[in-house]
Amino acid sequence: MNNFKNEVFTSNIQTIGLLIDESNFRHSKELVNELVLQGIAPQNIKIVVYRSKFKEKETYSVPTFGKKHISWNGEITAVFLNEFIETEFDLLISYYDIETAILMMITNKSKARFKVGFASVDKNLNRWMIDTAIENYKLFVHELFKYLKSIK
Repeated sequence: MNNFKNEVFTSNIQTIGLLIDESNFRHSKELVNELVLQGIAPQNIKIVVYRSKFKEKETYSVPTFGKKHISWNGEITAVFLNEFIETEFDLLISYYDIETAILMMITNKSKARFKVGFASVDKNLNRWMIDTAIENYKLFVHELFKYLKSIK
């Protein structure tokens, strides 16, 4: 994957794209609440969730996708996912700590201006990497905003 890290950072974060792997993480609402506590308006946070065990008949509260939303040749078939990729968020948070091809592809293709993720994932995908456990979402958000405020 070629990601040239040509993002332009502005310290005035208004919009956030949140790409979450809920295969083993079930605190998405709490993660969003932490972002809101940092001054991000809830309507400016767009979330998509990946589940390794996606159930077609289950109703999800946020746009959720699985492997079946990618065709055999790597094309994304879900409209909401393509819209997410094409949105120029001020910040994309890739909230997954295990390298999963589908998640890495979405991070790589995202038109977000700035990308942040976990240190355990390929260093070429994100501009900033935060070294913490995925369960520790409060520390992740705290560290993220500590760095963002230090840049202002």
